[in-house]
Amino acid sequence: MKKVCIVGGGNLGHVIAGYLSACGKARISILTSKPEVWSHTLAIHTPQDKILTGNIDAISANAAAVIPGADIILFCLPGFAIRNKLEQIKPCLLPGQFVGSVFCSTGFFFEALDLLPSDVALFGFQRVPFIARVTECGKSADLKGFKESHNIAVENCSIEEKESFRNLISDMFDAPVTLLSNYYEASFTNSNPILHTSRLYSMFKDWIPGTEYPRNYLFYQEWNIESAQCLIDMDRELFDILDRLPVRKGFLKTILDYYDSSDSQSLTHKLSSIEGFKGIYSPMVQTSSGGFVPDFGSRYFTEDFPYGLHYIWKQAHELNIKVPTIDKVYNWGISKLNY
Repeated sequence: MKKVCIVGGGNLGHVIAGYLSACGKARISILTSKPEVWSHTLAIHTPQDKILTGNIDAISANAAAVIPGADIILFCLPGFAIRNKLEQIKPCLLPGQFVGSVFCSTGFFFEALDLLPSDVALFGFQRVPFIARVTECGKSADLKGFKESHNIAVENCSIEEKESFRNLISDMFDAPVTLLSNYYEASFTNSNPILHTSRLYSMFKDWIPGTEYPRNYLFYQEWNIESAQCLIDMDRELFDILDRLPVRKGFLKTILDYYDSSDSQSLTHKLSSIEGFKGIYSPMVQTSSGGFVPDFGSRYFTEDFPYGLHYIWKQAHELNIKVPTIDKVYNWGISKLNY
């Protein structure tokens, strides 16, 4: 059985660790900055109202204690933490290990290719394999939704090794896996970097200090046509960028095709009705007077603008591609990080 070290203790780290262990797919260790909150037993609640119980072999804040014994090192980290953690694990890496990320739209490949030796095999998911939420840190989490298939990019190894690794990931996550042609296809996606930012812009673009909202709005269930149209426009600009990159035509579905929609109205209906998205509130905080204001310190802002949309925006400007909607949304979001 393969040994997997999960790097990070967020929503996906919890669910992947518990799922792989409980299903007998891998032996698990955890590299986390808060080892004291973790139990060696992890309960995962599934959409079928079952509880999967996973066992964690080792939990540590010290990379040297868990990295050398792992076959696979899987980053489940926000964008701002990736570079520092890569620097931390670098001295502990051994030949034959695979280092990857559960999602790549926040810069994993760009940082890993820059920092790690060229003989370190890298991999990354195009989209996250699960919808996940922690219920009690280090002890339990909800697996709220499965992806039916996965796309991964694998770099710095032979074609045979890539195919073998593809089969391994397919078995671990109980779903078919397609190999992407290169890391660009995993790094530039129309998931969170434009999904979240289009919604945030549409919700809060008119906010000024002193303005309070009467309640916290549901992020997806109350999705509106304005947000959907902004998302569609950003998606079109993203595909203008992809047309200039060494990626395969059709490797990525447009946002309308992905959500089986035809326009902003049908996309709004789709996003507001997805079961796994229900009950998710917007990044807002309550004031002393009882109203609500945007939480610009939320990971929706601190992750998706400077470490998600940033790479898309940067690539567009390096290629001199006009992206007026992306420019508008990105510049607005970055300006809010100063609050």
